[in-house]
Amino acid sequence: MDEPPCSPSHTCSGEPHAACNDSTPSPCLDTQVKGKTGKNKKHKKKRNAACQMKTGGDCTQVTVEELSPPSQHLPEPLEKSSAGSKQEKNTRKTRNPSISPAISPASSTQRQKDQSAQKTSARSTCDQSTQTESPQLQSVQTQSTQTPPIQGVDTPSTESTSTQTVRSSFPLNQAYWGNTLTDQSADQQKTQFGSRSSCLTVISWNIDGLDSDNVFDRVKGLLSLLGKYRADVVLLQELIPPSLKILQNIMKDYQFLQASEEAYFTGILLKKDSVQFLQSNIVKYPTTEMGRNLLIANVSFLGRPLSIMTSHLESCKTGSQERLNQLRRVWKWMKEAPEDHSVIFGGDTNLRDWEVKKLGGLPDGISDVWEMLGKPEESRYTWDTSINDNNEIPNSIRLRFDRIFLKPAAEGAQLRPESMTLIGLERLKCDYFISDHWGILCTFIFGTSEE
Repeated sequence: MDEPPCSPSHTCSGEPHAACNDSTPSPCLDTQVKGKTGKNKKHKKKRNAACQMKTGGDCTQVTVEELSPPSQHLPEPLEKSSAGSKQEKNTRKTRNPSISPAISPASSTQRQKDQSAQKTSARSTCDQSTQTESPQLQSVQTQSTQTPPIQGVDTPSTESTSTQTVRSSFPLNQAYWGNTLTDQSADQQKTQFGSRSSCLTVISWNIDGLDSDNVFDRVKGLLSLLGKYRADVVLLQELIPPSLKILQNIMKDYQFLQASEEAYFTGILLKKDSVQFLQSNIVKYPTTEMGRNLLIANVSFLGRPLSIMTSHLESCKTGSQERLNQLRRVWKWMKEAPEDHSVIFGGDTNLRDWEVKKLGGLPDGISDVWEMLGKPEESRYTWDTSINDNNEIPNSIRLRFDRIFLKPAAEGAQLRPESMTLIGLERLKCDYFISDHWGILCTFIFGTSEE
């Protein structure tokens, strides 16, 4: 999640500022936006990407629990939260990327024992009216070496774990393996994805791994959708080590590439039976203050070479100039890819439209897939607080933070987009969405240059 680009005192430049959700986006595929349920949501803290926001005053200190999960055979540091947890929480984890949340799947009795020995860590809060990050926070964000170890991952078990493993791992395995497109009729699959033998499917999604609320239910929902669509390429942002471990243990049909091993990072998942991995590269952003980088994978799909890229560009309004520096670097790597490679970039760009205009628009040869498809309104806003209330930001903001760029190969078959739709729009039973971002599902096909 990124810092809300608007405050009640001003509106966003270059993007519409929605006072309310006047029109619900059209349903996509078999998913549908579930709006606010009418539940009495009391006392939930308003947050932004970098810090917890107060309505006034100088920065203060809040404490955060570090929960110590019991030993598990399967590294799943996830806590099953009740649907009423929104009302019951007194504190919320802030978005300090140097501290990754570790949540336990223990029973309520075990959690009470754990909480009696909890540790606390001070975190900064900041004034909502300024909408800026403190220098102290930016400093902490770059100190990945100071990230405390995440407990509950690969911890040797000192007791029988068979019961715990079945209880905690079965729902997640069932969510992924029990809801696949292979269960659908051939006609349904053809309608959604055309011919699977020639159609490249790509998912790009900021999964908001830094949010520690209802983690078990949200990861279960994520696995359910990833298992349903079985995209050839999955681009994830805001991965953290615990969630990565869980995905790796369950999604055995994918090869995983990651941009880091600490704090939070991006990842590329390649479906083993359709995408052949060749090599990967991590490009550093030399002036980032948030530890961001560009992850690149060179692969082969249907015998055709592809360059797959993902990144989480610098967050917050104050990071605009650095964000544009990073975007230039992304475009440079796209343009310098081999001429026979089609290049797909997908990620959380945090871009506002006026920032792209400031750079003179997209470079020649690089296109925005959403624009190529005619700017469909139903897939415009990937960060929409008029519907998605995971963070309960007081004002409604609708922005296209998440984008997919395409550079077709200069020779040979041309890769072109066929469809784009948003996923993750359904509210979970815990009253949360999977992420504060919607995911993007795109399909591409190869055609001749004349087409």
